[in-house]
Amino acid sequence: MSLKRSAWVCIAWLAVFSLVLAACAPSAQPTAEPPTALPEQPTAPPEQPTAPPQSAGAQRLVMLDWAGYEIPEFWGKFKKNHPQVQVDFSFLTESAEVFSKLQSGFEADLVHPCSNFWKILVDNNMVQPIDTSKLKNWPNVNPSLAKQGEFNGQQYWVPWDWGYESVLVRKDLVEKVPESWADIWDPQYKGHIAINDSGEAAHVWASLALGLDPWDQTPEQYEQVRQKLLELAPSVLAYWTGQTDLDQMLASGDAWLGVGAWNASYVSLLNENYDVVYIDPKEGRTGYLCGFGIPSTSKNVDLALEMIDAYLAPDAQAYLANEYGYGIANQAALSLVKPDIVKLLSLDDQDMLARTIFYKYITDEQRQLWANTWSEVKTSR
Repeated sequence: MSLKRSAWVCIAWLAVFSLVLAACAPSAQPTAEPPTALPEQPTAPPEQPTAPPQSAGAQRLVMLDWAGYEIPEFWGKFKKNHPQVQVDFSFLTESAEVFSKLQSGFEADLVHPCSNFWKILVDNNMVQPIDTSKLKNWPNVNPSLAKQGEFNGQQYWVPWDWGYESVLVRKDLVEKVPESWADIWDPQYKGHIAINDSGEAAHVWASLALGLDPWDQTPEQYEQVRQKLLELAPSVLAYWTGQTDLDQMLASGDAWLGVGAWNASYVSLLNENYDVVYIDPKEGRTGYLCGFGIPSTSKNVDLALEMIDAYLAPDAQAYLANEYGYGIANQAALSLVKPDIVKLLSLDDQDMLARTIFYKYITDEQRQLWANTWSEVKTSR
C-alpha cells in the first residue's frame, strides 16, 4: 500500500505548473498510482529483471522499484562512483508485489514499497535493519518521516517520497467549498461527487468524518463507518480509478468534488485554468509515504546503502519535487526546490506534514472486511 503515499511533485505560476504537469506525464512519473488501496496479492510468478549477460566477477545491484524512478537523475552519484556495477530494475505496480515477490524467492538488493506495507515485511523478516551511520544524507532526513520507518527500536526503512490525498473542488461550481471530510455528505453536492475507488481510502475518510481512529475500532464503531458510507452512495456520480478519469470529470463540470484527489490533479487543472481549490480538511489530509529497504537476502548491503544515499542526495530530491511534484524527505534539498513548488506542496510547513494522516498497515482481516463493505456500498446505489 501502505505508502504513503513527493515534497508524497522562480517563475510565473503558469510556467511552474506546466513544468510539473509535464513531469507527471506517463513518460516521467511512476506508472503506478499512489498506493492507497491494498489489492489482492499477485499470484503470477515474480518478474525477473531483464539484463545483458554479465562478465565473470561483475557486480550487480537489483532494485524493485516504481517505473520512472530508474532515471540517472536520481542515482547519478552512485553510477559515477561505481561504473562497474550493473544496476537492474524490476518494476512495481503496487506495494503488495514487494511482499509477494520476496516471498516467492525474488532476489533484490533494494525495495521501494509504501508505509502501509512496511510492517508486514519487517514482521516476516524479509528486510533487515539499516545502518544509518553509513548514510551521509541521513542527518537531514525529516525526523517525523524517519520515525515511521522505525520498528522495534531499529530503522528498517528510509523515507524518500510522499504525497497528499484530499478533496479537489471546482470552486466556480459550488456555493460553498468544503472544509472537512465530513462536508462530503452535504446534500448540496449530491450527484456531483467523484470518489476514489478504494475501500481502504473510503474507510479512512468516513472514519475521519466521524471523528474515529480509522485503524483501531470496535465492531460498533465499524458499523457506524459502514452506515456512513452507505449514506454517501446515492450522492456519488462515479468512482474513479485513475488520475486522468478524475481530471476529465472535474474539467467537464460533471464532478464538482474529486474525493481522494492527489496534488498532481490540482496542478493539472490549474494549468488548464480551471478554478479549483485543493482543500486542507480540518481533520487533516491523508497521504502516502514510500521509501527504501534492504531485503534480508541481499548480498550487496554496502552497495545498497550507497544507492540509498544517492537517492537521498539534495539534487536528486530536488529533482523529484521540481519535476514530479512529489514530497521529499531530505530537508537540505528545500533550498534547491522552486519556491512555487515549495508553496504548492507546503514543503516548508512542518505543521502541515505533522497533520497529514499517512496510511498504516492493515491486517488481512481488516482488508477483507473493508473490501466487502466497499463492494456493498458501490452496489447499493
